[in-house]
Amino acid sequence: MESISVSLILLVAVVLSGTLARLSPIALPLPLVQIALGAVIASVADLGVQLEPHIFFLLFLPPLLFLDGWRIPKEGLFRDKATILELALGLVVFTVVGLGLFINWMIPSMPLAVAFALAAIVSPTDPIAVSAIAARVPIPKRLMHILEGESLLNDASGLVCMQFAVAAALTGIFSMTEAFGTFLWVALGGIALGAAVTWVVMKAKDFVSRRLGEETGSQILISLLIPFGAYLLAEHLHCSGILAAVAAGITMSYAEQSGQALAVTRVRRSAVWDTVQFTLNGIIFVLLGEQLPSIVVGAAEVVRTTGHHDPVWLIVYVIAINAALAALRFLWVWLSLRFTLFRASRKGTQVPKPSWRLVVATSLAGVRGAITLAGVLTLPLLMNDGSPFPARDLAIFLAAGVIIVSLATASIGLPILLTGLELPPEPSHQQEEDSARIAAAHAAIKAIEGMQHDLSQGRSDADLITDAAARLMELYRQRIDGRAMTGEAAAQVRRLEEIDHRLRLEAMRAEREELYRLGRSRQIHDDLVRRLVREIDLVEARVGMR
Repeated sequence: MESISVSLILLVAVVLSGTLARLSPIALPLPLVQIALGAVIASVADLGVQLEPHIFFLLFLPPLLFLDGWRIPKEGLFRDKATILELALGLVVFTVVGLGLFINWMIPSMPLAVAFALAAIVSPTDPIAVSAIAARVPIPKRLMHILEGESLLNDASGLVCMQFAVAAALTGIFSMTEAFGTFLWVALGGIALGAAVTWVVMKAKDFVSRRLGEETGSQILISLLIPFGAYLLAEHLHCSGILAAVAAGITMSYAEQSGQALAVTRVRRSAVWDTVQFTLNGIIFVLLGEQLPSIVVGAAEVVRTTGHHDPVWLIVYVIAINAALAALRFLWVWLSLRFTLFRASRKGTQVPKPSWRLVVATSLAGVRGAITLAGVLTLPLLMNDGSPFPARDLAIFLAAGVIIVSLATASIGLPILLTGLELPPEPSHQQEEDSARIAAAHAAIKAIEGMQHDLSQGRSDADLITDAAARLMELYRQRIDGRAMTGEAAAQVRRLEEIDHRLRLEAMRAEREELYRLGRSRQIHDDLVRRLVREIDLVEARVGMR
């Protein structure tokens, strides 16, 4: 009962955090609100939460990494692949080496391997936190795509580097040659296994669905189990479960393009995964706040062993590490930009030079979040000889401090940097959208004509079928005519669509209110109310996303 009560308290805190963040007059990052709520809970009640590192890692990371891979925009990922790889791989290694040496110099009591592990775990960035910060500030779409792609890949590279550093701390042995060979096996094996698990599961699911029909609940549950299956299989074969979860998510994004799933399955599955993402991210930060008092006590004890008796040195360490992280990231972004401009000039391509404010914003946007916290909490409790893992509480505190300070700094700095910044015009995808809608409408008309022909054969009501098909095809022809227009005519059509959009939304809201009124007065039964309202909700959700 105690575990259930704790879980319910954490979930309530996550719900409250969303409300408090929306009530805030400033664009306060949701993770900061959740950390504060966790600290409040710890101040009024001792929940006694004991985090088991491996269980925590298994429970939180696979689904979050899987969803990142599933939903990452592939166009932006491939278009800016060079920039993303430079940030996600090169910057991670640069950060691990540079920051690890800096931490070991600043805190000699922290072994070099542990310092490298800490540097590795604070290297991954969190685009969800950036999105929350920039909710009221226009952030370039291309920059967000780069940050999302960087986060997807540096989650994996940072966590893999952390695992190598932890292994070196436990064994006291590190061989660059052996580490490189192991990294290739761990990385390539994890990617292959993750992709294979998703491919096999989706093929088996489609085979069963074609013969026995599709059950929505089972399909959603399968999607929830895939990341755990990929992660556990990869770990069992001594490969990277982290990369397996990411690869499984990317493979899932391609597998679902087969269009085998029912529409209702896709709608419900998306809603379930949104809830899972919100819940897991929220619980991670609430747990950080709840654990913060004990983490501070443990970290202060470690600081005393360095000869500094004043716990204020903890704050000094956190600020110094954040400053080093920001400097390393800015240096890498600047060097990467110079290299990109040099490479473009060698090819004779004219590339507009970005404003220095955009370069600083890119550097500042590298905030740390859930992956950093989840990773650092998996540091082992004990060494191989049974002694406590050195400076574990201090490492956790410093990682938590990096998360909090980076979120707060970006919350203040990004709006200042991005407000009023003249950005290069975003490429318009309107023509691409129009072409896609026209192609889909032509396919629909062709399908209606075929179905009309099949239904009309030998039927006495063939005229009714013809009339119904004609009305439906007329709607598609109007779409084709409207999307094929250009210039002022196209603008007029879009204004008409906007008016139609608002009228339809208002009409559907009126429909729903009337159905609820009929249900309350018992003029229609509850099941009918739910079914009719769900139909309206699905149409409104589609219309409202335009």
